[in-house]
Amino acid sequence: MNRFIDYLKIGPVFAYFLRVFRKRDPNDPTSVNLRMMHGINRISIVVFLFCLIVMIVRACNR
Repeated sequence: MNRFIDYLKIGPVFAYFLRVFRKRDPNDPTSVNLRMMHGINRISIVVFLFCLIVMIVRACNR
């Protein structure tokens, strides 16, 4: 049962959101591929949250 409850914890999800949208450390080595991947992740997170908000608003207006 504890393993099932561990799957339902959403704290790491919010920690990931904060980590993705934080400014990167200039001392960290980076490549173009890594920067593009993080950029695409940011775009997909924003689009997902926008769609989630639209779905909630549509459900509330019915």
